[in-house]
Amino acid sequence: MRVQHHWWNGDLRLQRRDVYIRTDGETWEVEAQLGGPEGKSKVQQCPGRASAMILADAWRGPRWQWREL
Repeated sequence: MRVQHHWWNGDLRLQRRDVYIRTDGETWEVEAQLGGPEGKSKVQQCPGRASAMILADAWRGPRWQWREL
């Protein structure tokens, strides 16, 4: 799987949140991470790119504080 999009909320402390969209060309998944790489994460499979983008938007919440890396 390769990362298509990666957003970060800009917080370096405990409230750090990352959202990733990954694909292998056929399968799409969205991962939401809380607390950085050692924190908790949730992965959801999606049927396609459009649904992955919708889910990532929902998991990010207010967009003004997010940065795409």
